[in-house]
Order: sequence, then C-alpha cells, then structure tokens
Amino acid sequence: MADTTVSFDFDSLVTSEDASGPVVLDEESALVEGLQLGKEQAYEDLITDYQQPVFNLVYRLVGDSGDAGDIVQETFIKIFRHIGSFRGQSSLKTWIYRIAVNEAHNHRRWFGRHRKREVGFENDEGFAAKSYSDVLPDPGRSPFEITLQGETMALVEAALTRIRPVFRQAVVLRDIEDLSYDEIAEILQVSLGTVKSRILRGREAMRRELMARVEHEQAFAWNPQPAEQD
Repeated sequence: MADTTVSFDFDSLVTSEDASGPVVLDEESALVEGLQLGKEQAYEDLITDYQQPVFNLVYRLVGDSGDAGDIVQETFIKIFRHIGSFRGQSSLKTWIYRIAVNEAHNHRRWFGRHRKREVGFENDEGFAAKSYSDVLPDPGRSPFEITLQGETMALVEAALTRIRPVFRQAVVLRDIEDLSYDEIAEILQVSLGTVKSRILRGREAMRRELMARVEHEQAFAWNPQPAEQD
C-alpha cells in the first residue's frame, strides 16, 4: 500500500501567500521575532496563547484526547523547528493551524494503516469524559442552561466524528474556529470554491447525523407502560 502521509512544505507555505505584505498584528510580529531569536519568554507566550486552541482544533478532528495530545506536541515541535521560515505574510494563527491540520491528517492516515480502524469514541458518556471543550459556568446561568449547553455541544462534537474528515476539517475551521473562507483555503491548500463546497456538504452531513440522533433518542424515550388489567 502506498504511503499517503502528507509532507508539510514550509517553503511553499511562506512563498505562496499573498505578496501584498504582512497582515500580522504588531504584537504577533513581536512574538515571531522573539521566537526566531530563541527567547524563552516568546516560547512561553506561544504555548500560553495557542496550546489550548490548537488542542481544541485537533481534538475535534481526531476525536480522541490522547491522540490529540500527541498531535499537539508534534505540532509545536514543528513550529519551533520551522519558525525561522515564517515571513509574516499571513497570520501566525493561520500558519500554526495549517501545521496542526496536516499533523492530524498524517496521524489519521497512520492510524488507518496500522490499527485498521477510524479514530472515534464509543459513546456520548465516554466522549464527555474526555472532552477538553467544557465551558466554565457563568454566575448568571442556571444548572439547566449549563447542562443543556454541555449536552448540545456533546451532540455536535459526536456528529463531527461521524462525517468524512475533509468535511469535518472545513466545518470545524468555519463554524467552530470562525475562520474566514480565505484563511481556510490557505490552511487546507484548496480553492475557495472547494472550501465552500466542503462546508456546505459538511453542514448537510452534520444535519443528517444530528437528526438521526434526535430521532433515535425520541424513539427510546417513548416507553409506554402496559395498561392495568381489571
């Protein structure tokens, strides 16, 4: 079987971007400069700013917290090794997310070849126990609202693991990470038309998955008791 591992081309990443000039913010430029100079504080700032967002992204792509942790570690190793290639012609976040998405893709390929099964979770309860997307409660929200939000997010993330990976990537980047179409196209290295198509098809796949789950739960919720005999 041919090896389909994606090779991340850092040179093409930094030379194929819009040549109109840097679009990163001043503080981001300072962070990049510190990283390129090997400043310890810059490395700490990068971890503080991006570790959790990158984990959340990767976790939603692979569906397993242990695997996500390994992928995040590899992602930051690549960031540290290749930060010298970053030229500031796109946002640092876009550059980092592209590395993370590629690492998740490579892991999924390896997983499929060596373990012969898709990454996933057994049930909603197991998924919830592993989730890193728990939201700290606001003082004004009731326990019911907190529970409802948690259950809704669990259903959404469960559905994400059951749709095709290419659609999952697009939906996560757009609807959860709230990235622009241009940013997603750059991260995935596809055309804008492909991005929009994948988002539409991914949303439709998500709708079908969520409807199927709701119908399943409603069917089991209807459990009438037998009539009493006179």
